[in-house]
Amino acid sequence: MKNESISEKITHTIFDPLRTWVEESTGNWNILIVSGFALLIVGLILLFVYFVKMGKPDERTYQIQLQSTLIMLLIIVFCDVIFPKDYMWQIFFLFKYAFAFIATGIYLAVRYKKDFS
Repeated sequence: MKNESISEKITHTIFDPLRTWVEESTGNWNILIVSGFALLIVGLILLFVYFVKMGKPDERTYQIQLQSTLIMLLIIVFCDVIFPKDYMWQIFFLFKYAFAFIATGIYLAVRYKKDFS
């Protein structure tokens, strides 16, 4: 009998339906890849736009950049814990960074609206 931890059971419960859906056809696989790349591009655009809008680094923007980097790190670690490592790890690697960039971009958008507007 295989002894699974609680996090492995939760991970398999959440991501096994996704795996079965993706393995049904190559179209489903392509949908997952394209949506991951789209999320990654949106996140990168958000990061770039708000880093440029904040202007040159000073004491205030330096703290905002450090906080955004911390958020990115926390999202990456959280996704490393949640996403399965047995199957589709390349796709989950893509989504891990896409989610991190989007979360950081949202944080920068909120801080920009609060501090600079």
